[in-house]
Amino acid sequence: MDTNRGEARGAAGIDRREFVARLLRACPDALVVTGLGSPSYDAFAAGDRDRTFYLWGAMGGATPLALGLALAQPTRPVLVVTGDGEALMGLGGLATVAAQQPANLTIVVLDNGHFGETGMQRSHTSLGTRLAEVARACGIARSDEIRSIDEVDALAARIAAREGPAFAQVFIASEEVPRALPPRDGAYLKTRFRQALGLGPI
Repeated sequence: MDTNRGEARGAAGIDRREFVARLLRACPDALVVTGLGSPSYDAFAAGDRDRTFYLWGAMGGATPLALGLALAQPTRPVLVVTGDGEALMGLGGLATVAAQQPANLTIVVLDNGHFGETGMQRSHTSLGTRLAEVARACGIARSDEIRSIDEVDALAARIAAREGPAFAQVFIASEEVPRALPPRDGAYLKTRFRQALGLGPI
């Protein structure tokens, strides 16, 4: 494990769009919850799916929402794709995940060390906070740092096997990429997601 602290991400990081696209292709059966901003754009750019629930707003809400989904759908792999800023806003959710220990939940944090939606200010992860260590301290034993795109297949295999709860901090490049905006109609997203689960309208 790399023990450097306070590093700023740069061009040497993983290409976020390629990583997300490869991960989602390798996890076709996963129920996906994306954090606001760039992770939602990345997932949408990889191909819109009715089993993806994009969060617009709800800063810090991706992991708690996915936890509820994982508990309600224990036979399906549930995947969170979010960013370091959103994860930092909802750290308490990691402790609740650890308390519940859902085997089918995996949290993937795309960490560029910046708050991408508010002007690319440096986030706490480039100032010393190690999210994988935080998750492990909360009680998520399988918490890894990913620094190579070659690790995506092993991560996808763990997601499919439902060997969770698991947490992966993925060190991505800090360069911004063009936005690919998913649907913003919350009622539509909710309805199609429920239909994908075989549930009726509410």
